[in-house]
Amino acid sequence: MGPLLVRQARWIAHDVLELQLTRPDGGGLPPWEPGAHIELTLPSGLRRPYSLCGNPTDTRAWTVAVHRVPDGRGGSQEVHDTALVGRELEVRGPINRFPLLPAKGYLLLAGGIGITPLLPMARELTARGIPWRLILGARDRSRLAYADDLVELGGDRVLLVPQDEAGLPDLAAEIAAAPPGHAVYACGPTPMLDTVMSLCPTAYTEHFTSGDGDTQVAGTKGEFDVVLTRSDLRTTVPADRSVLDVVRELLPAVPYSCEEGYCGSCETPVTAGIPDHRDTVIDPSERATATTMMICVSRSASAVLELDL
Repeated sequence: MGPLLVRQARWIAHDVLELQLTRPDGGGLPPWEPGAHIELTLPSGLRRPYSLCGNPTDTRAWTVAVHRVPDGRGGSQEVHDTALVGRELEVRGPINRFPLLPAKGYLLLAGGIGITPLLPMARELTARGIPWRLILGARDRSRLAYADDLVELGGDRVLLVPQDEAGLPDLAAEIAAAPPGHAVYACGPTPMLDTVMSLCPTAYTEHFTSGDGDTQVAGTKGEFDVVLTRSDLRTTVPADRSVLDVVRELLPAVPYSCEEGYCGSCETPVTAGIPDHRDTVIDPSERATATTMMICVSRSASAVLELDL
């Protein structure tokens, strides 16, 4: 996309800062569809993906909302603590790995900042006259981002659930009450999404993240070797480190972004070996024949893995 100007910043909830991005020359922006995200390169050089949460019909500005993660890796803190208004940021996208697929109706489930990709979906469904219901949970009312916009948009189709007042949303009851043919979309923290998938394996999910959550290598099978064929290099990936982390020590320019296996920025061709896919980009039905892998989270089921790097 190129550089965009941070035209405006405003607080929309506790620890949630909204940025409005425009072309420096005031020209129009490319179209996008609900579920899309963009990747911002921050002044420090950090690259972070954020869901577009404005109105898809607005070609004058793109809007993202960033939740401060105090113990994260620095991206959200930089957005909150740096005077970005008036600065130009390099922007990549829009990219959509969470598209709104056709259905008779929709149940939208959001946890915290996970509302950002679902708000444009609610706007789109309202404009098309398609039935929908949205549940938004957060720790307290001050953290219910875009609550007023949602209620104005959907009225009693929107249920706000501040945890300190009402406990956790009853996901089981909401999913059970969804009419036949209604699609379930969910975005939020991992425990919430695990619950949604256990109740509705056909749900469409996306983790909310500012790219600041700690990356963990879950269920590792131990260390293995990686051969970077184009660079004629070989290295060992320990059990407690990711392939990306180790490869970046040798090839600092290797592309990456979310480090959680959902954005696809680090997708790398595999020339030999057996990848252990742990991302959400490659469909589970395609993993056995996939010729690429997301090196931020995926590992190796073979002792040696060769990558086209």
